[in-house]
Amino acid sequence: MVGVLHTWTRQLLYHPHVHYIVTGGGLTADGRWRAARKDFLVPVKALSKIFRAKLRDELKKSELFAQVEARVWRKDWVVHSEPVGSGQQAFTYLAPYIFRVALSNNRLRKLENGNVTFTFQESATDKLKRCTVTAEEFIRRFLQHVLPNRFIKVRYYGLLSPALRQLLLKARQLLSATSSKLKREEVKTTAPLALLSCPHCGGPLTLLSPLAPKGRAP
Repeated sequence: MVGVLHTWTRQLLYHPHVHYIVTGGGLTADGRWRAARKDFLVPVKALSKIFRAKLRDELKKSELFAQVEARVWRKDWVVHSEPVGSGQQAFTYLAPYIFRVALSNNRLRKLENGNVTFTFQESATDKLKRCTVTAEEFIRRFLQHVLPNRFIKVRYYGLLSPALRQLLLKARQLLSATSSKLKREEVKTTAPLALLSCPHCGGPLTLLSPLAPKGRAP
């Protein structure tokens, strides 16, 4: 898994949550690759309860547990999961959370009479709207998302952990072998392409040479 911490909403409100990109399968105890279903990985309702319990147990080991209201552990937590194909689009989506701050300068519109106005895109309608708050409130919201020094925002687990590079290499080798086998089977079952013929005389067309690309006009 690759985990990315995200703490803000589009209006800079404090909303800590974690995005994970998880491999669609894993290595078995005897070293075989076991793939997950393309449309399903784990039951999210059960995972929600397990995640809540695990986090609660870890917090009990620190002084932070006393600061959490008891009703938090009685509420239903949301753990959402959906297939994302190769994961490329998911990484593209998470990249801004890694390399940018909660609000960039181009979203700032004005500072007037002690108030700050910035724009945000409403998730329900995708419309661009404005939010105006006092300068003190703006600073408070912004500083909530400044992470402590040396805090690691991105973490790697399992096959993607730096300590388990050998397992990642083995998984890649197994997936490469499976992919090559599927490609060979596709080649065997694919029907040969029909020969191209002239639409006028019906005779076969013969490739003489490819046309060289022409340069674009200035």
